[in-house]
Amino acid sequence: MASRTALPVLGTRALNRATLARQLLLSRAEMSAHDAVAHLVGLQAQNVKPPYFQLHARLAGFRPAELAALMESRDVVRMVTMRSTIHTHTADDALTLRPLVQPARDREVNYFRKGLVGVDLDRLAVLARAFVESEPRTMAEIREELLEEWPDADPQSLSVAARCGLPLVQVTPRGVWGKSGQVRLTTVENWLGRPASESIESQAVDDAVLRYLTAFGPASVKDMQTWAGLTRLRGAFERLRPGLAVFQDENGVELFDLPDAPRPSADTPAPPRFLPEFDNLLLSHADRSRVITPEGKGRSWTGNQAHCVLLVDGFLAGLWKLDDGLLTVELFDGKLPAARRAEIVAEGEAMVGAMADMSGSGVRFASIRG
Repeated sequence: MASRTALPVLGTRALNRATLARQLLLSRAEMSAHDAVAHLVGLQAQNVKPPYFQLHARLAGFRPAELAALMESRDVVRMVTMRSTIHTHTADDALTLRPLVQPARDREVNYFRKGLVGVDLDRLAVLARAFVESEPRTMAEIREELLEEWPDADPQSLSVAARCGLPLVQVTPRGVWGKSGQVRLTTVENWLGRPASESIESQAVDDAVLRYLTAFGPASVKDMQTWAGLTRLRGAFERLRPGLAVFQDENGVELFDLPDAPRPSADTPAPPRFLPEFDNLLLSHADRSRVITPEGKGRSWTGNQAHCVLLVDGFLAGLWKLDDGLLTVELFDGKLPAARRAEIVAEGEAMVGAMADMSGSGVRFASIRG
């Protein structure tokens, strides 16, 4: 192993620009929505609209109808994967990534063991699978079905066991832009009509490391573990080390990367970008200082509410909300130069025009909290 003191150092701005490049945020990519979802290894989709806004910030000419069509054709799906949260994935990734994170879902069930006394989890999985594959079901319906078998069990614990034990997808129209629908669930295999991956575990993990670095590198082992919600990934990085570039950050933390991946100069211009709540850019590293400055730490949340965020010069610089075509922007630094504000207004107007189909409704600078 190379001495860490001999490793080249990547400063915060260099890491910022590298990550923005991988995230398609330095300039909008000429890429299809499907290819972007694959490149980014999924889009955080805790709410319905954020994946659409994530792609608008990253792709040239993106319109919501493109992702909506992929949802309806089942080329992309919504399901629980990384960090036990809903993500929008390509069909191929849904079948390979869920098995990869299954150990974390198994550990999650352990937290609910007290409510599952006497419950055979293998039988629960069989019963729940048959129930949701007969037709898509709500979680309440799944819970009631399981209570028929185990009436003394805790209802919430039964729900968690079903959600964690089975690779459940949210079926359309849920997740389709401009449509509404209750969360109804079936298995990913049933929805897509093909089986999940049976890749050798070590190969699947190694492949995931390389894809993570493609979308989020340079990164440490802990960074990837934070993104995936997994532990014990050091072995995969060590297997791959001979083919990786290795750096360190300003604190001496070892960072891995693909040798030929883009690492732009730290002074590369970064245009303003409006990102929705729960964008993976802000959630996928143990050390988030590459995007969040000390002044911005903790300011993208109010209680349990996550705000939509604004990047200026590549870093978290404000919050925003969109109501009836009016975009309200709250800047953390009220002394931004007029030229920066003009860039923010132009980017904001473009977003409103594309995502709300409303132009000329205006951008105002004001507080959105309180």
